[in-house]
Amino acid sequence: MEQVIIVGGGPCGIAAAIACKQAGFDPLVIEKGSIVQSIYQYPTYLVFHSTSENLEIGNYPFMSVQEKPTRQEALQYYRTVAEREQLRVHTYEKVIAVNRDEKGFKVETKDRFGKSHAYRAQNLIMATGYFDHPNHLGIPGEDLLKVSHFYQEAHPYHQMKVAVIGGKNSAIDAALDLLRVGAEVTVIYRQDQLSPSVKAWVRPVFESMVDKGKIHMLWNTEVTRITAESITVKDKENERTIENDFVLALTGFRPDRAFLENMGVQLDEQHDAPLHDPETMETNVPGLYIAGVIAAGREANAIFIENGRHHGSKIARHMLAK
Repeated sequence: MEQVIIVGGGPCGIAAAIACKQAGFDPLVIEKGSIVQSIYQYPTYLVFHSTSENLEIGNYPFMSVQEKPTRQEALQYYRTVAEREQLRVHTYEKVIAVNRDEKGFKVETKDRFGKSHAYRAQNLIMATGYFDHPNHLGIPGEDLLKVSHFYQEAHPYHQMKVAVIGGKNSAIDAALDLLRVGAEVTVIYRQDQLSPSVKAWVRPVFESMVDKGKIHMLWNTEVTRITAESITVKDKENERTIENDFVLALTGFRPDRAFLENMGVQLDEQHDAPLHDPETMETNVPGLYIAGVIAAGREANAIFIENGRHHGSKIARHMLAK
């Protein structure tokens, strides 16, 4: 019987594991991908919005070359911290079922070789992110191979006609990257202006490229159909077809709360967030805690590493008090 099992090996899951270990527990972390898989899936050359000190966990200093660290620096930092703490992390092992009885939680998993495993735990911390669940467009052609909800790097799109759907940081960063490698970029956004969350130092650069005609910007517009060689877009006045090679639908992601609901966790109807005590992060199911972005409501961006990294300390204190 494990004292604590943590589902999810992202920064918030690792931070929770460290807090639990410092409180005298020996947590087991189960992660379906690599350690901090979510950061690994970020664009190759991404630079964080936050300063390195705001991404620190476990009181380990995060040293970066610039004030704002890169994805590569973050990957090295988090895996080094996990090694220094000698955390028990089972990577490439997917949780497929969780059941609760009077003895605690039964966690069933399957590893990368297809072998099944079962664990028992007194306490369970769900620290799963949201990067596997993009907000789909729900339009014909979205399942074509030319369409991606993830952006890695610009090189494959050299001299291609690329449509970027979205108006937040991921879409704007991708559009500028694509322009630098010689792609023909069209940005499509259903609003009449960029999201206010767009980085202050990036916005004027993007707007300048739009003003100069180097990036084609379609405001108040939605994509209604995707084919192998084109996309169909619709604004307030008409619908038209544009030649297209690739589509990057960077419309954000959402946490998957089906697991929590199946375990009896109630959701806040107004915000679609799991009901929990913000002082302890315990849900309405005794012994079941949440950490990181899964605690957010419909606005997944309400919780980042900066604030989600502190959830583990609250959880550890509560479990220790029990």
